[in-house]
Amino acid sequence: MTDWRRRHGWSLVLALALSLLGATPAWALKLEVKVEGLKGEREANVLALLSIYNERTEAGLTAERVEALHRQAPDQIREALAPFGCYRVKIEDQLERPANGEGVWRARYQVEPGEAVRITTIDYQVTGEGVTNPVFPKTFPMKVGDVLLHTQYEKAKSDIRYAATSAGYLDYRLARHQVLIDPLAYEAHVFFHLETGPQYRLGAVRFKQDLLDESLLQRYVRFKPGDVYNPDLLLGLQGRLLGSEYYSDVEIIPLKDELGADNQVPIEVVAERNKANKYRIGLGFATDVGPRLTLDYRRRYITSRGHKLRTALSVAPAFSQWELDYRIPIQDPTRDYIIIKPLSNYYDTAAYQGWIHSLQAAHSTLSARGWRRNIGLDYRYEDLSVNENTMGATNELAPNASWSKTVADDPVFTNDGYRLKYSLVGAVQGVVSQASYLSGQVQFKWIRRFATNYRFITRADLGATWADSVTDLPASRRFYAGGDNSIRGWGFDTLGPTDPLTDDTIGGRYLAVGSLELERRIKGPWSAAIFTDFGNAFDPDYAQELAQSAGMGVRWASPIGQVRLDLAFELTKNSDDGVPPARLHIVIGPDL
Repeated sequence: MTDWRRRHGWSLVLALALSLLGATPAWALKLEVKVEGLKGEREANVLALLSIYNERTEAGLTAERVEALHRQAPDQIREALAPFGCYRVKIEDQLERPANGEGVWRARYQVEPGEAVRITTIDYQVTGEGVTNPVFPKTFPMKVGDVLLHTQYEKAKSDIRYAATSAGYLDYRLARHQVLIDPLAYEAHVFFHLETGPQYRLGAVRFKQDLLDESLLQRYVRFKPGDVYNPDLLLGLQGRLLGSEYYSDVEIIPLKDELGADNQVPIEVVAERNKANKYRIGLGFATDVGPRLTLDYRRRYITSRGHKLRTALSVAPAFSQWELDYRIPIQDPTRDYIIIKPLSNYYDTAAYQGWIHSLQAAHSTLSARGWRRNIGLDYRYEDLSVNENTMGATNELAPNASWSKTVADDPVFTNDGYRLKYSLVGAVQGVVSQASYLSGQVQFKWIRRFATNYRFITRADLGATWADSVTDLPASRRFYAGGDNSIRGWGFDTLGPTDPLTDDTIGGRYLAVGSLELERRIKGPWSAAIFTDFGNAFDPDYAQELAQSAGMGVRWASPIGQVRLDLAFELTKNSDDGVPPARLHIVIGPDL
């Protein structure tokens, strides 16, 4: 008995294996699907809804499934063409089955969409309290004689409904909204009846929170009691409060049950305070300064008046910085604030070495056109050595102003955008400062993607200082060139007028630097670039010298930002072997 089970058991296993092998062609079924007679949006919509097309490459496709999908296909094609007004669709369908179940299955659909149905009548009515309100179109956006496109009908319906809510008709009702097709006469009839109901207006805003003064919060509100109730105004208020970082959650509650005179709806804002502290640690690298460690601390709120604080420490071999940024919101708190900023910088570069300590105070405001304007006053204590020559400690009190604007589709990986900044700074001899001067600078960078895989990048940095002599200026107020974001091929701030005796770079009163770069995407996040940089820092009391470099680079759009590796050749400086000296530049950071 045991031997019989053993023999027959192996027979069953063998039979199962053979059956599985026999089923292998069904698993590997190949299917080709062709839809002919359509193009453009019609073809795209049909293919999107056609199940036999979308399942044609699935691994588990069987002959039974193909035949079932083929039977469904004509109805799916007609359904996909209906939004285009095509209701007299003719379809010739064919399914070619391979001989003996092996080979390629071929499904073919020859489609004649026919003439699209046109609108014969439109019954459009607006009734109720808002019947004379101009926000509602006098006629329906579609016209008699138009082809019935359901996307246009849905858009027209959506636009009218949006007009109703944005004009305060919160209780509007669509009494009738239909599109009827007469298949015999092949006509379309549109019915759209809207009852507006009463018009509501915004009432007073009250806040339910335990963080900020009511007077500060009211400055986030950009509408007055009695304004037409527009939900977009409430969404804007919610966005501004969340963007302030004071709150982690903001809920806007219209209190319709407390309706006041003139249908005014009181608004309650319920806000939950955010975490007070935020910490960040960062690592970076740039050829100009070397590896960099950054520690950042933010205090999102300090007082009930919405004061904020940020302090950061950045440590690198060539340049280290500590700063504290204290901000006090004023006027419109989303745009205007007072900045108080103590700052300490330590330099150890080829151009100069030593400390700069400063205390800055400025009024900062953002215009409606996107310009950030800062007007302030800086006290600066500077103790630098230029080319290892001690300059001596200097003090200055410098009024300053700047205007800046950045426009970009993405500031980190930019396809189209620019950054522009104008700045002015000056000092008067005897008012703390040791010398009088006035300095202006323009910085510009523009990025534009074209032909899908190419980006053109250009930048310019122009500056001029009015002073009796460059030697009257503190070292940090002189212009230098060279470095990762200036003229590549040279070290950071190593270019500029030189001392005729020592050949040391001493800086100048003028600056003119430009760059042209062409970048091509290679594959995925990788790109290659060619570039040329040119210009210098100049001074009329010293020999003028133009510097130019050219080179090539590799770009990697990493998860932490753009990584740029450039090899630049100093075209205006030759070595003994006739080959221009080269310098490698590595920068990690955003495009703008």
